[in-house]
Amino acid sequence: MGMTMTQKILAAHAGLPEVTAGQLIEADLDLVLGNDITSPVAIHEMDKFNTKTVFNKDKIALVPDHFVPNKDIKSAEHCKCVREFAKKNDITNYFEVGEMGIEHALLPERGLTVAGDVIIGADSHTCTYGALGAFSTGVGSTDMAAGMATGKAWFKVPSAIKFILTGKPAKWISGKDIILHIIGMIGVDGALYKSMEFVGDGIQYLTMDDRLTISNMAIEAGGKNGIFPVDELTKAYLAEHSTREYKVYEADEDAVYDETYTIDLSTLKPTVSFPHLPENTHTIDDVGHIEIDQVVIGSCTNGRLEDMRIAAGILEGKHIKKGLRCIVIPATQKIYMECIEKGYIQTFIKAGAVVSTPTCGPCLGGYMGILAENERCVSTTNRNFVGRMGHITSEIYLASPAVAAASAITGMISSPEEVQ
Repeated sequence: MGMTMTQKILAAHAGLPEVTAGQLIEADLDLVLGNDITSPVAIHEMDKFNTKTVFNKDKIALVPDHFVPNKDIKSAEHCKCVREFAKKNDITNYFEVGEMGIEHALLPERGLTVAGDVIIGADSHTCTYGALGAFSTGVGSTDMAAGMATGKAWFKVPSAIKFILTGKPAKWISGKDIILHIIGMIGVDGALYKSMEFVGDGIQYLTMDDRLTISNMAIEAGGKNGIFPVDELTKAYLAEHSTREYKVYEADEDAVYDETYTIDLSTLKPTVSFPHLPENTHTIDDVGHIEIDQVVIGSCTNGRLEDMRIAAGILEGKHIKKGLRCIVIPATQKIYMECIEKGYIQTFIKAGAVVSTPTCGPCLGGYMGILAENERCVSTTNRNFVGRMGHITSEIYLASPAVAAASAITGMISSPEEVQ
């Protein structure tokens, strides 16, 4: 019986000739990731272990990004805990304020994640790195602690769903629209503990940022991971960002999939996820008249340079509707600098937006954009659960940077074509 791409990576890291869905394995890890919320828990767990040092100071990444720059005393204490642990263990990849970024944008940019890796992170959106042909998945802080101490983790080998992407997307269709369409189609538990494997001729039209966005939100369909094949675009990205060797794995022709879906990208329309689940999707044609109070453009899902370019292109020469707040958050310092060099920051500010240092901030209701009672927000983030960004009566509408920027101009959920 053939293996999927994910199964081949896991088999190699477990030192086994093959694995099958449902099998329990122990696999070697190429990277263990933690942030300012999850790392302190893992660090305190490590204090209980006999092993007091990390397995490899080069294979751990600590990225304070959720509540930084620190929003209060508690968040400052968390970051202090991580900082002291990083110093004590001489962690190579510790990223403090000034060089940090949102973890899932920063790690690929720094070349720390490459094809063929097995990566765990104490953050559910660690599945992002599947865009580069790696197996990456979120774990709990206790598993992070064990990973930092031993360099290994236990996995139940996932079964898989194949998504065949065909056709060329229309102008305003991005990776965000594609993954929202898929989540709307299969539901938030449609891929529960399964590998979401993307193939097809339509992939050639997807940028690396598109693929990172799609893989990032695999968890919103319940997926264990999302993964793309390694093509020439992937190899070019890896060559630009990393000096590490990588390994390409391909699914066997007789690999077994639980389900197979074919999606014609040319038929998709800008898609918006209504409250209070990502699966509650509507195309822009069916949105109706929904006035909003705030727009957030950023996050580990849509805070990359391409997202900034698209948003700036729509906001250029226009102004955000009076009374509406628009918050733009470039995902890393490098992206922030490139936005300055390309004039995007000036465009955002002239349009009436505010621009933040890299942070997860408003995505999880942390700071930099908390919603009040009954307020509505169009956000390029990844979750719209009850109370996710503030008051329990507030509403979050998930959308692409294009839709978010257009909505900021009109003051209601709008198609980018309406403001061009």
